[in-house]
Amino acid sequence: MSKTFRAYDMNQQLLLPPDLRQWLRDDHLALYVSDVIEALDLSRILNKYEEGDSRGRPPYHPALMVKLLVYGYCTGRMSSRKLEQATYDDVAFRVLCCDQHPDHDSIADFRKRHLAELGQLFVQVLQLCQRAGLVKLGHVAVDSTKIKANAAKRESLRYGHFDAAEQALEAEVLRLLTEAQRIDDEEDTLYGAGRRGDELPAELRRRETRLAKIRELKAQLEQEAQEAAAQEQQQKAADEPRNYRRRQWTKSETGAVVPKDKTQRNLTDPDSRLMMDTTTGNYEQAYNPQLAVDAQTQIIVAARVVQAPNDQEQLVPTILAVKENLGALPAIVSADGGYFSSAVITTEALRGIDLYVPPNEPEPSMVPQPPAWDTSVRTQMWLKLKSQRGRKIYNQRKTIVEPVFGQIKHVRSFRQFMLRGLSKVEGEWLLICLTHNLLKLFRNLKPTPVV
Repeated sequence: MSKTFRAYDMNQQLLLPPDLRQWLRDDHLALYVSDVIEALDLSRILNKYEEGDSRGRPPYHPALMVKLLVYGYCTGRMSSRKLEQATYDDVAFRVLCCDQHPDHDSIADFRKRHLAELGQLFVQVLQLCQRAGLVKLGHVAVDSTKIKANAAKRESLRYGHFDAAEQALEAEVLRLLTEAQRIDDEEDTLYGAGRRGDELPAELRRRETRLAKIRELKAQLEQEAQEAAAQEQQQKAADEPRNYRRRQWTKSETGAVVPKDKTQRNLTDPDSRLMMDTTTGNYEQAYNPQLAVDAQTQIIVAARVVQAPNDQEQLVPTILAVKENLGALPAIVSADGGYFSSAVITTEALRGIDLYVPPNEPEPSMVPQPPAWDTSVRTQMWLKLKSQRGRKIYNQRKTIVEPVFGQIKHVRSFRQFMLRGLSKVEGEWLLICLTHNLLKLFRNLKPTPVV
C-alpha cells in the first residue's frame, strides 16, 4: 500500500505574497522591531542626508538600515558580514529589508556614520518602556563589567619603553629609506629617472605610521600627566577631598611632570585600558561599561562606558544619567563595595536616595552595636546593611543587575567591542542596551497564548 504525502518539489516556482509580512507570524520579533522603529523619531539620521546628494545610486533607506542593525543586535548578529548574509539566508531579515541586500561595507559605513544617533535611540526606547509600565524607579541596582576592546594586549607600550621603541623605529625607518634610495639610484642608472615618489615599500609605510603613532601617544601621555598634576594642585588649594585614583604621574630629575614608567597606551585602540577580568583573573585590553537596572523588569535605565578600571567614582554620574534619561531619580539604589566612598555616599547630588553600598573593607566585628560616639559614614552604612530591611534590599541587587550582564554576554554572545575609540564604543554599548530593553518590551507585552 503506497503512502500519500503532501506535495514536495524543490523546483516548484512560488510567487511571493503581496505583503512580505505574511511570511512571518503576526507575533514575530522582526515585525515588532519594524513597528517600534517606525514609531521612533529618526529625524537626526535623516537630516544627515543632503537633498539631491545622490552621487550615483541612491542610498538604502535609513529605516531599513536601522531595522537591520537593531534586529541583528537583538538576535546576536552584529558583524556587518553576518548581517549581509542574513539578508539572503534568513526570512525575517529579508522581510525587514523588503528583499534588498545591503552589502557589508554599506552596513558598516552606516553604523559608523550614524553611531551617535543610533545611541540616542536608547532613550526613546527607554521612554517607551516607562510608558508601558516596565520602569518604576523604586529600586535601581548599579554594576559594571569588563568587556574586551578591539585591540590586542601585545600592542600596548609602557611610557618607559616609548623612547626605546621610538629610537629603534627611527633607526629602522632611516635604514629602509637609505635602502630605498640606493635602489632608486640603481634603477635610475639602468632605466632612467621617472619613478613616482609614492612608491614607498609597504614595510617602510608601516614603520613610519607606527613611529608617528608612538610619538602621538607619548605626547598625549605627557599632556595628561601635566593636567592631572595641575588638577591635584587645584584640589589641594581648594581643600577638596582627595579622589582615590592612583596617581599616574611623577617628577623627573629636572622637576618636570612626566607619566610614570608603567603607564600604558595601546597602539591599536589608545582609548582602551589594561584591566583585570575578575571572572578569569586575566588582564585584558578592555573598557568598563556601567549599567543602572530597574528592579521592576530588569530594564536598563542608564548605560555608560568608562576607561577607569575601578568603579569608585562611577556611582554619581551613573545615577545622574538615570535622571537625565527619565527626568527623575530612583528611590533606592544598591551597588557593590567597589562603588563606595564616604564622599560619594554623602554627596549632595544623591541626597534623598536611599543608598545601600557596602564599604570596601571587611565588615567590622563591633556587633551588634558600635560605640555611641562612632557616627562615621562607614559604620552607619554597615549598621544599615545589617538591619533586616537592609539585608533584604541589598540581597536583591544580584538578581536585578547581574542577570542583565549574563543575557548580554552569554545569551547574545557580546563579549568584545567591534569598534575602536571611546566615543564609538559608547555608541555601540548604547545600541546593545537599546536592544536589551526592546527585547524586554517585546516579551512583557507579548500576549499569552490561550491554551
